[in-house]
Amino acid sequence: MKISETQAIIAGGASGLGLATVRELTARGAKVGVLDRNYEALRRVQADLRCAVAEVDIVDDERTGVALNQLADKLGGLRILINCAGIVIGGKLLTRKGPHSYDDFDRMMKVNAYGTFSLMRYGAERIARMEPDEMSERGVIINTASIAAMEGQSGQTAYAASKAAVVGLTLPAARDLGNIGIRVCTIAPGVFETPILHGFDQLSQQAVAHAVFPKELGDPANFAALAAHICENVALNGEVIRIDAGLRIPAR
Repeated sequence: MKISETQAIIAGGASGLGLATVRELTARGAKVGVLDRNYEALRRVQADLRCAVAEVDIVDDERTGVALNQLADKLGGLRILINCAGIVIGGKLLTRKGPHSYDDFDRMMKVNAYGTFSLMRYGAERIARMEPDEMSERGVIINTASIAAMEGQSGQTAYAASKAAVVGLTLPAARDLGNIGIRVCTIAPGVFETPILHGFDQLSQQAVAHAVFPKELGDPANFAALAAHICENVALNGEVIRIDAGLRIPAR
């Protein structure tokens, strides 16, 4: 799928991996809309990159659908949906203070898993309205998981579970949507230099030490480049793609 002049919506696009992806697709000539819950950050993106924006918390399923469709209307349709919205809350299953917070687990699942599912279902419905291109493709959905989905550390119980849910959605969703020409892939990043990493200095140091090459925190621009490649490569479908410099984080 070509990116230039193509309609794309990035959820969580006002910061971090999402913002880098907005910059990449905008530079390639896409018509970009941004969904985010951070109003001030959205306004900066709108001013800097001339994107259409909508403020929404993706845990609100109904409002998410309304916001996505409003953006798609402004863009003239939708072919690319990239889900970068997510949160991290650390916590062991059991500590001296007691068991893991149920509320923290619930919040993590609502944002990272349920929120992704909401965006996928509304996005698929909207992409399905588009005319297929010369490859019979209507569009692509790209989700963001984490290498924690496969090898979560101690203290990442809730986070790993929420991202494993995103991994689990990938192939069945691709199979559901393949007959109408919509691809689904997931990117599983390692540890990237983003605002969500702040407060996790120890994890950052471990990541640099255990990466194969390069031994440094991930650059969001590299995530964005991979997202763009998935958009353009029609053979990528139903895949979970790690981008982690060969990183395998130890159990602790």
